Amino acid sequence: MAFLPVNRQDMAERGWDQCDFVYVCGDAYVDHSSFGMAIITRTLEAHGYKVGVICQPDWRDEKSVQVLGEPRLAFLVSSGNMDSMVNHYTVAKRRRSEDFYSPGGKMGLRPDHATVVYSNLIRRVYRHVPIVLGGIEASLRRLAHYDYWSNSLKRSILLDSGADLLIYGMGERSIVEVADALDSGLPIDQITWIHGTVYRTRTTEDVDRPLALPTWEQMRADKLNYARSFGIQGRNLDPFSARTLVEEYPHGVYVVQNPPTMPLTTEQMDETYELPYERTYHPMYEAAGGVPAIKEVKFSIANNRGCLGQCSFCALNFHEGRIIQSRSHASILREARLMTQDPDFKGYISDLSGPTADFRIPACAKQLKSGACPNRRCLAPEPCPNLRVTHEDLVQLLRELRAIPGIKKVFIRSGIRFDYAMLDHDHTFIKELAEYHTSGQLRLAPEHISDQVLEIMGKPHNHMYEDFCKEFEKYSRAAGKEQYVLPYLMSSHPGSTMREAVKLAEFCRDLGYNPEQVSDFYPTPSTVSTCIFYTGVDPRTMKHVYCPTNPHEKAMQRALIQYRNPKNYDLVVEALHIAHREDLIGYGPKCLVRPDGPWHGKHEGDGKGEKSNGHGGNRRRSGGKGRGGYGNNGSRNHGKAQGQGQSRGKGQSGKGPRANATGGHGGNQHTDAQHSTYASRGRHPGKKAHRGGNQHRDQR
Repeated sequence: MAFLPVNRQDMAERGWDQCDFVYVCGDAYVDHSSFGMAIITRTLEAHGYKVGVICQPDWRDEKSVQVLGEPRLAFLVSSGNMDSMVNHYTVAKRRRSEDFYSPGGKMGLRPDHATVVYSNLIRRVYRHVPIVLGGIEASLRRLAHYDYWSNSLKRSILLDSGADLLIYGMGERSIVEVADALDSGLPIDQITWIHGTVYRTRTTEDVDRPLALPTWEQMRADKLNYARSFGIQGRNLDPFSARTLVEEYPHGVYVVQNPPTMPLTTEQMDETYELPYERTYHPMYEAAGGVPAIKEVKFSIANNRGCLGQCSFCALNFHEGRIIQSRSHASILREARLMTQDPDFKGYISDLSGPTADFRIPACAKQLKSGACPNRRCLAPEPCPNLRVTHEDLVQLLRELRAIPGIKKVFIRSGIRFDYAMLDHDHTFIKELAEYHTSGQLRLAPEHISDQVLEIMGKPHNHMYEDFCKEFEKYSRAAGKEQYVLPYLMSSHPGSTMREAVKLAEFCRDLGYNPEQVSDFYPTPSTVSTCIFYTGVDPRTMKHVYCPTNPHEKAMQRALIQYRNPKNYDLVVEALHIAHREDLIGYGPKCLVRPDGPWHGKHEGDGKGEKSNGHGGNRRRSGGKGRGGYGNNGSRNHGKAQGQGQSRGKGQSGKGPRANATGGHGGNQHTDAQHSTYASRGRHPGKKAHRGGNQHRDQR
């Protein structure tokens, strides 16, 4: 199947005079199921609609949105697989140097707040053509929200964009309903009943089961009202039980959010992921070197959707929901066999992916009949008594994939929820994960080691991580493999005082890890943690939570994790004094820094500690007797790929697009935008330790 039209010539070759829909997107054109634009456009095409694509138009030139002419039904607008602000800026609000969703990784091909800018550009040219928003940026900004980059509360993106309708969450079902309604001749302002949509109105008389949120003026006057609003939203995310939410603005304007769309069935999931994608970027980008984001996902396979983990810093719950939806074995195996026919395929499936790879079934049987409990968590900090835990289906699926001729190895890089794995009394999955699906390093996301912080994060207590590591190492040894668990850690999350941050530094010291990159909590739109950052209270309980918000304090907490970096010396010493942990300033084996500065004495410690094993990290609990020593590993704040992004959580590896939550016109987006890659401290100061010694390159 050919790429969809990107110019008039493409339309003419198809015999089209006019498109039904024109999809305007902030990403380059990649026709792969990891990209929301591809899913939505192919879904509409499968339902008989003519769809054209305008990717990364010049927002300073009105002609750039006229290249396909006026669509018959509507413009569809998305920022792409990421929120454009996360795409452009680090947590320190510094401009990134690369955009992995643009040709050649070039930065600057989309504007800040791309959805708003594109929509207003279209409205200036086509005053009466309906505009429908979707994608992750629109989905997570659908109601009033805190914007970290301007440090302010912003209105619903529907109002600032001038659009007519917004599709949030997973958009395949909703977009077809909207398309059919428009095709029937209904005006866009009368399409008010479709689940998974947000619209504006001047009357709420016809709203079904409305639930009033605090008004815009009330939220602006008191941050606690925003926390109350976010708490209500969090209790109305389930498609079975959610009510219609109404947010009032001045001058008689209301923004109305319909309940979420129903989850897809297995058959519908199969249909979505087996649409005729080209599975690569458009050839017009060849001269620029292609689109970097495809490299991480071209040979990955989507396994599931939804996440019952509910990590506080992750937007998955707000975007995809908690009900797990999975593809059938047959569908996944067909895609795997298709990969083996690609001349670029080397035998390695880079990821059997999903928000969390080891979720294959809903948390309990009740969820498919009456939805997820609005006031109870499924998994953490303590599992629900009704939680169903089994990896039997996943183990069987992995065995079937391994048996396909031409497939050498299947990696699991989207991460696993290690507490869920440990709750399964049958540890066959952990055994086979170590034996067949890991090569050198297994990346997990404990995020922190303080149970106080972990509870606020919605993560399991630290003993679960320790127990899993023991099991994984046991099965690795039994398989005759030297393999290590590499932890992702997060600094300055709500609940993390300076004393908690010091504990995290001691954890790194005892493991012998020198984090090359650090994940500093990033307050991205519509997460519980972001609400805490802005308001100072947990919207689930309305109780006060300490949160580092001062940039200098965040820098100190970040520096503590990278205490071996000489550049961080002053920040580390200051942090230790604030935490009253002067005992860690000295020459002893447990000290983090010397009192005489970073450049005095030997950089390698006193020689009693363990040496780097050359496989990307010391043993998980090595914690040798020697002092950690200073390497020369600076921090790269922008992370490996911006697809490591915004809605991460649940112990995933923070790779490209599929590590993120799938966006509202279907696309993919992740949580916290810079997750870290860890390397051990090397034997020589000034040299970075090797990452991945015996690790296959696709697992990096």
